[in-house]
Amino acid sequence: MRRAFLSAALIALCIGCTQLPAQTELDKKFVTTSDGVRIHVMDSGKGQAGTLVFIPGWTVPAEIWRPQIEYFTKAGYRVIAIDPRSQGDSDKPTEGHYPERRARDYKEVVENLKVNQPVIVGWSMAVGELLEYVDQFGADGLKGVVLVDGTVALPPAFMPVFGKFLKQMQVDRKGFTDQFVRSWFARPQSPRYYSMMIDGVMKTPTNSAVALGAGAMGKMDLSPALTKLSNTPVLYVCTPQMKDQVTIVKGKLPNARVEIFEKAGHALFVDEPARFNVLLEGFMKSTQLSAK
Repeated sequence: MRRAFLSAALIALCIGCTQLPAQTELDKKFVTTSDGVRIHVMDSGKGQAGTLVFIPGWTVPAEIWRPQIEYFTKAGYRVIAIDPRSQGDSDKPTEGHYPERRARDYKEVVENLKVNQPVIVGWSMAVGELLEYVDQFGADGLKGVVLVDGTVALPPAFMPVFGKFLKQMQVDRKGFTDQFVRSWFARPQSPRYYSMMIDGVMKTPTNSAVALGAGAMGKMDLSPALTKLSNTPVLYVCTPQMKDQVTIVKGKLPNARVEIFEKAGHALFVDEPARFNVLLEGFMKSTQLSAK
């Protein structure tokens, strides 16, 4: 994921525990893409209040959105959480590990599930993939876009250490993943939660994880796509380390709403789920009002 890659790069350059909640009954299904890949989707809720589509970051399973799935399902929303190709319980193909193809996957999932005017939420590497989505398909079919702690333009210092980051993963995938998962949080999580997330990340084959990372580097600057969101509500949520990205987002979209989680880690929606959920629900309601 772009944000996670950035965190690792910066580390290289500078060398209340969360319990698993009671789980809402989900409709787990697969959507087959135009290139024959089965994408695993978790679908819940009736959608009277609107529809949310959640996309996780690099190698991360959709299960990380569980606090949001629970909250918004109970609040009357339809909630769709996607395991991107080669992640979670989706197929693990050898091809298609680049943002343009993954963006098409999300478009095909939305169309197959007959989702009308969703708000799409992307975290970390999925921020870039959502901007690719908008670049390819426009934003007319979207009620709003939420970008969570991801980069829209990578700094020059990133590339020199990128290869070392991917090599470290290949040399010791298990140890790397353990450290990688723990780095997402500013607040300690339960051992069971860490184990669940580590197992979920490990479902992505190492060669596919490398391909995803390389694919994400195809465009260092995705900010031009922001201009296609000029008539679409946008919320950018981030940690203090991403304040430089706030400047870029606001430069392209002066009306974008920005919220900074000063004390949270990269997975800020897990560290501070109540705050994030209230913020997102307020954004959802504002998109309904703006459409009237």
